[in-house]
Amino acid sequence: MSFFTGMDIATTGLTAQRFRLDIISQNLANANTTRTPEGGAYQRQMVTFQSMEPVGGFQNILNRELDGQLSNPKNLQGVQVDSIVKDESPMPVVYDPSHPDADIYGYVTLPNVNIINEMVDMISASRSYEANVTAFNNLKAMNAKALELGT
Repeated sequence: MSFFTGMDIATTGLTAQRFRLDIISQNLANANTTRTPEGGAYQRQMVTFQSMEPVGGFQNILNRELDGQLSNPKNLQGVQVDSIVKDESPMPVVYDPSHPDADIYGYVTLPNVNIINEMVDMISASRSYEANVTAFNNLKAMNAKALELGT
């Protein structure tokens, strides 16, 4: 096992959660945007994650473990951003004939960004980020203690 394997895994979590926070911030910044370059109101975006596939796949590693052969710990990879998907929930429509983006009937389509949901997601992402920082720091401390034992 590499000395830094655990740190590498925690780092992938840090990177993924930072990216998630960026997308949440973008949603919050565009919570009132009724006109985008693509046309129409801003549509909320969400991040999906996936585990980084171990070399050989899960079934291969499981079979080796069941046979008593230790799998290579380097197979542990971490997490990565899979995609950014647009939230397909309905866009709220309000009557405001004085708005510059109102249709001919006076209705304005607003973004489907709910500030409360975004704040909950932000708290969740920041807590996940903090958990990865804690794991990283604990691994760093354990590695330092292991080096002290060797001297």
